[in-house]
Amino acid sequence: MASVLISTQAQTMAVFAVASFFALLCMAQQARAVNYTFMREAVQAPTVAYYDYIVIGGGTAGCPLAATLSERSRVLLLERGGSPYDDDRVLNMAHFSDVLADTSASSPSQRFVSEDGVINSRPRVLGGGSCINAGFFTRAGAGYVRAVGWDPREVAAAYRWVEDVVAFQPALGPWQAAVRRGLLETGVLPDNGFTYDHIPGTKVGGSIFDAEGRRHTAADLLRYSNPDGIDVFLHARVARILFGYRGTKLVARGVVYRDSQGNPHVAYLNRGAANEVILSAGALGSPQQLMLSGIGPAEHLRSLGIEVLLDLPGVGQGMSDNPMNAIYVPSPSPVEVSLIQVVGITRFGSYIEGASGSNWNTNPSPGAGGRNFGMFSPQTGQLATVPPKQRTPEAIARAVEAMSQVPDAALRGGFILEKVMGPQSTGHLALRNLDPDDNPSVRFNYFAHPDDLRRCVAGISAIERVIRSRAFSRFTYPNFAFPAMLNVTADFPVNLMYRRGGDPRALEQFCRDTVVTIWHYHGGCQVGRVVDRDYKVLGVDALRVIDGSTFNASPGTNPQATVMMLGRYMGVKLLTERRMIEGPGTRNP
Repeated sequence: MASVLISTQAQTMAVFAVASFFALLCMAQQARAVNYTFMREAVQAPTVAYYDYIVIGGGTAGCPLAATLSERSRVLLLERGGSPYDDDRVLNMAHFSDVLADTSASSPSQRFVSEDGVINSRPRVLGGGSCINAGFFTRAGAGYVRAVGWDPREVAAAYRWVEDVVAFQPALGPWQAAVRRGLLETGVLPDNGFTYDHIPGTKVGGSIFDAEGRRHTAADLLRYSNPDGIDVFLHARVARILFGYRGTKLVARGVVYRDSQGNPHVAYLNRGAANEVILSAGALGSPQQLMLSGIGPAEHLRSLGIEVLLDLPGVGQGMSDNPMNAIYVPSPSPVEVSLIQVVGITRFGSYIEGASGSNWNTNPSPGAGGRNFGMFSPQTGQLATVPPKQRTPEAIARAVEAMSQVPDAALRGGFILEKVMGPQSTGHLALRNLDPDDNPSVRFNYFAHPDDLRRCVAGISAIERVIRSRAFSRFTYPNFAFPAMLNVTADFPVNLMYRRGGDPRALEQFCRDTVVTIWHYHGGCQVGRVVDRDYKVLGVDALRVIDGSTFNASPGTNPQATVMMLGRYMGVKLLTERRMIEGPGTRNP
């Protein structure tokens, strides 16, 4: 009977693996190009033009915001990167890690290293972070919505508007199903089934990857646009925001940007009380752009020779990144290739998730670096086996080489991770130079707050309980030991847990030494410090910031759904304000 059961399980896994393989193999051929008639290279932009709204940053918030505003306004959307529809790696889940591993100047992902030593990435592509992330889609909790003062009905409507285009219910493979059962067995209750909602317990969340492994991004939300009401220019690098004065108060008037050939272009706001420049350049880009335009900490701006238009000390402050720590679990059984699908929302402030499979690329793209662990690959900068300050290019190269030497069986497994809610630790951002394409300096101060460290320790302990659960036993070796034939050395470039955690101080050090990012950084233009509750920049007219830089904490377990929702939510709100100012019959395109 046992042998029959094992045989049946093996057949089921084989069928799932074969189906997944062919779906992913065919996906690259099925990736359809999107022909937005309003999307062009910035070299084709007029030298001077006029708009009702100028949105800086075609990212996770900027795309839904611009699409919404175009319903009854003339909108310019400026994106410093290219189109996601021109890069099969962006759209194909099987090449997820290739994008993060690509450090070229044309990559959709721009690598940066925080002053903490943690390697990170910022998007450089239309669609923003939704083009380079792990795809998990989940809403913010009801308490979060209340705390920031959003209208719950309008929030729900905005989420649905987004979900109709980009969100899908994933089909769980055996490994993800085992993670889910392990969480439930170890007390992460109740079982909330499949839901987009943020509810304590264990749930299956949404994904922006469809059943064929195709990524759907914020750029897809531009299909809602009024084609006559919007211009989208790619490879448009904003140099600065232009200002004038209304009486004695600073007021935004337009922007100067350059195309891929370095030619300057100027976009001005049309006359009208409702017209605005809106920053949606993300947690690094929005505070950076404010500073380059003369708004920020006066002493810092003067040190770089920038004329101070407004001393606003909060710009660049409150930078946070949710710390993530992961354990690799080698498996005696085959595992499916999966990104984040299941989450345990614990009562102690840590989220437990998992991703499985390796060797994603049957046909690696140039420079991909061969064998990899998907989102946990050293090629992507996720090198957690050495402390952050030691994660040099040489260390990454050694890890990639070590991966090439281990037996194939050692690459069969998955990662269970914990990430800290909030977090409460904060840092700051500062300019390095006057180049808007260069990365600013940023420090997140991971685990500076003791509550973050406590939550990490609790999360690692929760991972251990899941690994030891009966539900997960099919995917673990006894006592966490590899068979002797694998002969995995200490150079194996992922973290393994061989024994039960004992001394809490050892786990605290483990948290500090193995911290990596899951790309949920936020802050820099926070509500109350830089913008008001309507996201208007304090002390400036006709200028707002609408993106994750305004967050005081990351919403839900994963922020992308809420960032997209915010773009739609605020777009609707701005159009309502415009109707009140101009009257219901006025329309500007």
